[in-house]
Amino acid sequence: MLELHIANKNYSSWSLRPWLLLTELGLPFREQMHPFAPGSNWAAFRAFSPNGKVPCLHDDDTRVWDSLAIVEYLAERHPAVWPSDPVARTWARCATAEMHAGFPALRQQCSMSCGLRVRLHQPSPALAADIARIDELWSEGLRRFGGPFLAGERFGAVDAFYAPVVFRAQTYGLALGEASAAYAQRMLARPSMQRWYAEALAEPWRDQGHDDEIAALGQISADLRTG
Repeated sequence: MLELHIANKNYSSWSLRPWLLLTELGLPFREQMHPFAPGSNWAAFRAFSPNGKVPCLHDDDTRVWDSLAIVEYLAERHPAVWPSDPVARTWARCATAEMHAGFPALRQQCSMSCGLRVRLHQPSPALAADIARIDELWSEGLRRFGGPFLAGERFGAVDAFYAPVVFRAQTYGLALGEASAAYAQRMLARPSMQRWYAEALAEPWRDQGHDDEIAALGQISADLRTG
């Protein structure tokens, strides 16, 4: 059976992507949780991941690190990862790669924390540009391929890659256009997303450095974590 090594669900956007894809595709896997510890986790995470980071997928003796590499590894065995239509598939791959490599302001100023509600003190122009680009991408995909998912009628890798943005939109109240906002609500309503969210809120672990960074950038109006 596949084994997916992840970190805290409240914080780890990279872990969410393959976890959600595996769950949505109905592929059986064992989840291995490794909570973040203070300071560097590199040495500890090297025990299961060659680059000392999460996520890492184990398939017997094969180790697949990096979330995009995991997606492609799964796609070689399960065609539902990408759309069957070549135009939609090309678009989905481009949008996924853009998320994997881009949006630095969003990552820096809107760290993922499922349980918090935050109002940013002073959103930067770079953050506004990142949000506008995401809104443009989502709107384009929904319009071109008919929804309800970004590349058509089936959940796929591109939806998994933008799922952390859906949680960030909820945490930070990010302004999205009508079509994108409706997509975010559909995603939040999915049982897989609700399960991740509930388990994130129930986690007993706190990454104080992560929480301090969020508090420095915005006013925390609510902390819904119960663990």
